[in-house]
Amino acid sequence: MQTESIEHLEVLITEPSRRQELLDNAEAELRQVAMTQHLAGILITRHHPGRYTISLNDSVPFGETREQILS
Repeated sequence: MQTESIEHLEVLITEPSRRQELLDNAEAELRQVAMTQHLAGILITRHHPGRYTISLNDSVPFGETREQILS
């Protein structure tokens, strides 16, 4: 039996008042995956104010979350 592991999530914000809630939920979901692997931290990338990607990234130390903004 094969199990899939989520390593990347895209968050689209249509209600600005829910931005932090949606990002927190996505980060918590990836944190669960990171805890089983112990290999990567979490990188949150803002592509524009309504679009974010959250991914496991081995350039981020395990247990840390970093943010970046793309222009």
